[in-house]
Amino acid sequence: MTLERTTNRTVRLRNRSALLSKLFLEGPLTRQDLARGTGLSQPAVSNVVGELISAGLVVDAGALESDGGRPSMSLRVAPRFALVAGVDVGETRVRVELFDLAMAQLASADYPLDAPKPDPETVVRHIVAGLATVVDRAGVRRSDLLGVGVGVSGVVVQGREAVVYAQTLGWDGVPLERMIHAAVDVPLFIENGAKTQGQAEMWFGAGRGARHAVFALVGSGVGAAVVTNGATYRGVASSAGEWGHTTLVYGGRACRCGARGCLEAYVGAEAIIERYREARRGRAVPGADEESQIGALLAAADRTPTARQVLDETAGYLGAGVANLINLFNPERVVLGGWAGQALGARLLPEIRRSAQQQALRKPFEQATIQLGQLGVDAVALVAATLPVAHLLAAGGTR
Repeated sequence: MTLERTTNRTVRLRNRSALLSKLFLEGPLTRQDLARGTGLSQPAVSNVVGELISAGLVVDAGALESDGGRPSMSLRVAPRFALVAGVDVGETRVRVELFDLAMAQLASADYPLDAPKPDPETVVRHIVAGLATVVDRAGVRRSDLLGVGVGVSGVVVQGREAVVYAQTLGWDGVPLERMIHAAVDVPLFIENGAKTQGQAEMWFGAGRGARHAVFALVGSGVGAAVVTNGATYRGVASSAGEWGHTTLVYGGRACRCGARGCLEAYVGAEAIIERYREARRGRAVPGADEESQIGALLAAADRTPTARQVLDETAGYLGAGVANLINLFNPERVVLGGWAGQALGARLLPEIRRSAQQQALRKPFEQATIQLGQLGVDAVALVAATLPVAHLLAAGGTR
């Protein structure tokens, strides 16, 4: 009897999760759409939808016109059932944004980071201040928060609490979840920024419809998220995807991680700027920060062979890195993103594809498409906010 109750509860949870996920990602949908899209029977859909409406998770989205007979009522996830916050811990700023469940932004707050290797206490202070600010600006209550997603660089080891190892930031086993919880009592979901970006691109962007994809992110650092059969591959301790620290040139350029010849030492924004400075015989690259300096390089490529050569080399290095991903994981899609990846890819994508074709095995290359991400360069906080939403969907709407 206990086994039967457990089985029924498991089936009901799975059905709630399937219907809620379908509505969140593809809604508004009718009950008929839900039955077709999930394979559940009409009675099962009606029962679960009734539960979700009673819980306040799902609301009517209006009637759809029909070719006769009664119009069909469409459904959607209730935008104000709960709110979620996303935090982007970058190398130059901490950004906090507040969203409803339609992922509409309600408020945001920015805090610059002065040091290239910010201490964890400063980051936590900015996160806590940012949460208080966005809640106040949106005129909502802290208790309305379903959870807070935090995207960080480095390896995030998941256990009873998330611990961050980010060599490039000088963070070695930082108990970030415990530190934030000491100041604010909200559900926290902390993850590597590349993995969160990959999940969001699968939901809303260039990964939609794919089952096997790799999301290659290039910014100040370089990382990747590997999705296989629709799930993110994490490895034994969640460190899978450190694409930037695979070796491109044995004994090559020094990398921020302490090794030599890493891909990041050639295609990370800092490395590209340094290679351009060297090509200019030590003259400084124009621009106040990395983004403006990469912009200066791209602008100069139409005028000077030096800038053009640096970009050509960068496209070659990036293509070789993408070819490694294709050979290793045989994805149907490789998505290039990150602020530097978007800027470079907008100009260099054909050259990156050619380089990848030269370096990859023929058959897996033919099976993969290489394209730019669709969420843009300012979506990291939005991406992080999907972490508590994913937890809600997996739990069938149980907070």
